[in-house]
Amino acid sequence: MAVSLDDRLLDPAALGKLRWRCRRGLLENDLFIERFFALHQNTLTRDQAAGIEALMELSDPDLLDLLLARREPQGVLDSATVRLVLAQLRRPAPA
Repeated sequence: MAVSLDDRLLDPAALGKLRWRCRRGLLENDLFIERFFALHQNTLTRDQAAGIEALMELSDPDLLDLLLARREPQGVLDSATVRLVLAQLRRPAPA
């Protein structure tokens, strides 16, 4: 069974909802997420949105552990889409 990737760009309304959904209670997580949106909001696909939505299901401490590479995605989170978004979230801002 082939995996279908949705590489269509998010429309502005969907992007706004995703940004709202990504608000966190832990400042450190918000810093990673805000940088991600600053770098990728104009090219964010529906597939990437699904990956970040999956990450937002985590508790703040668990998300921070992934963002700081203290651990890697496991179980249902261990997908190519989540790993792609996680790599983008972890990437330092360009100088």
